[in-house]
Amino acid sequence: MGQLFTDLQAVRLDVEANAVIILDQTSLPGEKVYLSLSTKEAVWDAIHRLKVRGAPAIGITAAYGIYVCCKSLRARKFDDFYKGFVEIRDYFESSRPTAVNLSAALERMERCVLRNRELPVSRIKRQMLREALAIRDEDAASCHRIGVYALSLLRPGMGILTHCNAGHLAVSEYGTALAPVYLGQQQGYNFKVYADETRPLLQGARLTAYELRYAGVDITLICDNMASVVMRKGWVQAVIVGCDRIAMNGDTANKVGTSGLAIMARHYGIPFYVLGPTSTIDRRCPDGNAIVIEERGSEEVTDMWYARRMAPDDVKVYNPAFDVTPANLITAIVTERGIARAPYNETFERWFGEEEKDSAETGSKTEE
Repeated sequence: MGQLFTDLQAVRLDVEANAVIILDQTSLPGEKVYLSLSTKEAVWDAIHRLKVRGAPAIGITAAYGIYVCCKSLRARKFDDFYKGFVEIRDYFESSRPTAVNLSAALERMERCVLRNRELPVSRIKRQMLREALAIRDEDAASCHRIGVYALSLLRPGMGILTHCNAGHLAVSEYGTALAPVYLGQQQGYNFKVYADETRPLLQGARLTAYELRYAGVDITLICDNMASVVMRKGWVQAVIVGCDRIAMNGDTANKVGTSGLAIMARHYGIPFYVLGPTSTIDRRCPDGNAIVIEERGSEEVTDMWYARRMAPDDVKVYNPAFDVTPANLITAIVTERGIARAPYNETFERWFGEEEKDSAETGSKTEE
């Protein structure tokens, strides 16, 4: 049995120091380095340069970050304070475009500010702190529920293939795609996990393999182009991945290479499950064609991780960070609300309706 995976905290808030503390994931697995972020530039850089990554963790970092930065604003009038808030919000939103949790967390923090606009600025800041902490706590509860629902789809001893890192390091606790693995570990399921290395940033090799080995899970690392081999050998009975954005028709954006796994899983008759919180579902996005795919620098492909450059100096490089998996290749989408199957939009609309009803009832009780 390994160590407690919860010993690794991807992001937390140091209220006394007024700083966001993150585990620098670009230093893993070699070093465990924690960074203190207290300026908007530091928060932006940490998100953009993948020092903190994973859609939920990015959202939590943005919520903590905008609180930290706004706490330092000296504005006394609401209009001046809100102007500063909007400037920081827009700046944070420019750090990474694909993960919906970033904009969702910032929108929620903005609603908190506007809802309390009649209060003194000092009290608005306190309300922002409560809202940011609530975003983190709700994510932890959500991840646990995702794990419970997903575990119901799995059997003890199964071989599970995963891509990128959608584990504890990508969220507040448990993870999304890895939540059922951790719950299964606690209940003696003895899963055998195969992790794609996930080129070009090696999140599977550096992060998934690191955290699962840390927790004592049976983990085998493979190159991305070996996935078909382990599927053909019958070593994989389920593919489980996270997601950065889900369109209303069920198309999902996740780390590049995910759609290829879905195609292979369909060929070999292996169920393909996407796990993520409902905050990842974008109601304004009808299908995958509307998802903006982030393109990153060529050096991630040609230079990063190598002692010397591993490509000709003048070669062209295409480096999309994500790809879109069509809904018809997805067996089920698992969220904290339950398990959705096609047609996905019907289930999503029902979930959003339930969420709005719950929110209205909570607001009504609060007013009483």
